[in-house]
Amino acid sequence: MTLRLYRDRDMRRRLPLVLTTTLLCGALAALGLWQQHPGGPPSSSDNARRDSRPVASGSLARAITADQQRLREAPADAAVWARLGAEYVEQARLTADPSSYPKADEALHRSLTLTPKDNIDALTGLGALANARHQFAQARDLADQAIAIAPLHWQAYAVLADARTQLGDDTGATEAVQQLLDRQPGTASFTRAAYDLEQHGRTDEAKQALQRALAGAFDPADKAFCRYQIAELDRNAGHPDQALAGYRQALADDPDHTPALAGQARAEAALGDTAGAVRDYDSAIAKVPLPQYLLELGELHQALGHPDQAQEQYRLLDAEQRLAAANGVVDDLTMGQYQADHGDPAEAVRLLRAEWDRRHNVLVADALAWALHRQGADPEALELARQARHTGWRNALFAYHRGEIERALGQDAAARDDLAEALHEDPYFNPLQAPRASADLIAITGSS
Repeated sequence: MTLRLYRDRDMRRRLPLVLTTTLLCGALAALGLWQQHPGGPPSSSDNARRDSRPVASGSLARAITADQQRLREAPADAAVWARLGAEYVEQARLTADPSSYPKADEALHRSLTLTPKDNIDALTGLGALANARHQFAQARDLADQAIAIAPLHWQAYAVLADARTQLGDDTGATEAVQQLLDRQPGTASFTRAAYDLEQHGRTDEAKQALQRALAGAFDPADKAFCRYQIAELDRNAGHPDQALAGYRQALADDPDHTPALAGQARAEAALGDTAGAVRDYDSAIAKVPLPQYLLELGELHQALGHPDQAQEQYRLLDAEQRLAAANGVVDDLTMGQYQADHGDPAEAVRLLRAEWDRRHNVLVADALAWALHRQGADPEALELARQARHTGWRNALFAYHRGEIERALGQDAAARDDLAEALHEDPYFNPLQAPRASADLIAITGSS
C-alpha cells in the first residue's frame, strides 16, 4: 500500500493521506546518495529546511577516496564514474562548497562518454547536478530521459519532482512525487510528499506523514532529519517553543545535524533569546555557510541594532553567491531577495525578472512582487503577489508582502486581512518584518 497524495488524475480533489504501518516498516533505510535537498541547494528560508537524509561526511569522504582509487585501477568503469559524480554532488550539499560541482560534471560526463547508451545513473546524476545548480529545465529533461529508459528507476522521479516543483509545474510535481512514493517509500519520498502537501495548505497532513516516518526510523541521522522537518512545520505555524524542543531532540539524535542547529537559532530568536540565537547561527555558519543562514543572521543583527555585524554577514553572503556563480550555480532568487530588502530594488527587479523568465514558481512570484513594491511598481506587484498564493500555501511572508502592497495601493481592508493572516500564521516570521506587520496592522485598524 502507498501514500496517496490525490486520487483523481487531474489533482483537483484533495483527499486524506493513506499511510500504513506496512508502508513505513524499513522506509527510512539508507537510500544512497541521490537524496539531495529537494529542488537543489538551499537558497531561501523555505527551501533550506528540506535537506535530505544526512550522510556522514566521514563516510562520504571514504567513499570518494575509494572510488577515486578504483578509477585509477580501472579508468574505463562507467558505473564508478557515475557514482563518483553523485558523491561529488552530495559533497557540495553537505559542505555548501560548490567547487565540487565541476568535478561532478566531469565525472558524470566521463561516464556518459564511456557508456553513451541507456546510462541511467549518469543521466540521473546529471539531473541532480542540474537541480543543484538551479538549472531546473535541464534537470527535468534529463530526468525524463532516464525515466523513458527505465520507468521504475525511482531516483529519476526524485530529480523530476524537484525540477517540476521549482519550475512551478504544480500538477506535474505532485504526479512525480506520487510516482516516487509508489516506487520507493522512504526519506526521499516522504520529504517531497510533505513539501507538496505543505505547499497546498495541507500542513496537518504534511506533519502526519513526517511523524509516521519518524515512527519507522531507526538510524539516529534519520530520526534527526524527521524531527527537524517536524520542528520546521511547528515554527512556520507560529509555535517556536514546540519547534525548539524538536530541534533539540534532533541534535540529541545527531549532534552534527547543522539544519537543526540553525533551526534552533530561529526558534531562540523568536522566543527572545537573541544571544543564544546569534551563538547558534555562528556555529551553524562555521560548519556550513549557507546563504540562508548568513542572511538570517544579518537580519537578526540588524533588528538588534548591530549594523556592522549585519553588514559583515551580507558581505559574506555576497562572497558565497559569487563562489556559487563561479561554479555554475544560477541563483538570482537569493540575491534578488537580498537586494530587495538590503540593497538596490532596481537590481532586485532585474535579477528576479530573469528568474521569473526561467521558472514560474510561487517563491519567485512572491520575491518579484516584493521587489516591484520596493521599486514603487505596486499594481504589477499585486498581480504577482496574488499569483504566489494560488497553491494555498499558508506562508506568513507571502501574506505580509501582499498586505504591504495592498496598503501602498490604498486597499486597506485587504491589507488588514493579509497582515492579520501573516501574524496569525507566524507572529515571529522575520525579526525585521514581523514587527512592521504588527505596527502597520495597528495603524490600519486605528484609521478605519
